[in-house]
Amino acid sequence: MNHDCNTKGPDFLPLINPPEKDKRSLEYCFAFMGRSLLLICENNSLRLPLTEDLENIDANIIGKQYLGEYGECSCFSFELEHSSFENDSVRFHELRKLTGILDDPIASLAARAVHVMEWDRKTRFCGFCGSKTEQRANERAKECPECGLLFFPKISPAIIVMIEKEDKLLMARSPYFPEGIYGLIAGFVEPGESIEEAVVREVYEEVGISIKDIEYFGSQPWPYPDSLMIRFTAKYSGGEICIDNVEIEDAGWFTMDEMPSVPGTSSISGQLVEYFLQKHRLDK
Repeated sequence: MNHDCNTKGPDFLPLINPPEKDKRSLEYCFAFMGRSLLLICENNSLRLPLTEDLENIDANIIGKQYLGEYGECSCFSFELEHSSFENDSVRFHELRKLTGILDDPIASLAARAVHVMEWDRKTRFCGFCGSKTEQRANERAKECPECGLLFFPKISPAIIVMIEKEDKLLMARSPYFPEGIYGLIAGFVEPGESIEEAVVREVYEEVGISIKDIEYFGSQPWPYPDSLMIRFTAKYSGGEICIDNVEIEDAGWFTMDEMPSVPGTSSISGQLVEYFLQKHRLDK
């Protein structure tokens, strides 16, 4: 049996219920222990497991959710019970370290899968009355049979902004970053504010400056644990850098020739920094 799914078809199609298929149809299994993804070692490479792989390693599945269709493959997320079945044919990888291991579209599906898995795990019981919830048949939701409360997957909007001052970029360092790494200003949207208001507030709170010309740049799911990261660019407007010493321990303006160590382009911050660098290379 050929284990290579056909990924040359249409983009991922999110669905609630799987279509009728031949029993030999292939499935992508995004199986997680905690938030680490199970991968199968085969011929000196790593791949996603098939259903038969989970059966062969005797994985104890405690949660399963159908995600949708990718090409000819059905996609499922699984929660595995913690155990010691890892062996030479099985590896667990953090989502942040999948670059170069899985193709980008599959890594993106893994991010979707862990988000749905977390929602499934956290909503098995009603947070109001404690009753066991039931899966709704026609939408991605759980329902409490006793009080009728609905539980949809939680999505927490967050912003990240690239701020330019002439030919310089504002870079900041969080105490939670790896040693020597700098990034961009980011934070969560608070209740009652727009995403643009969140950009202005976060920048002022963390580094004490004002900004202008805020422009939407793009968005990306960021399942750490359940965010939607919304990207912006902006221009410096006024003020002197004054760090909060809580979220930020250092910040400064850097030209393209003075850049500190930054995250790789698999991260949102790294992608925005690369955009800045490319733009200023063209200006030279």
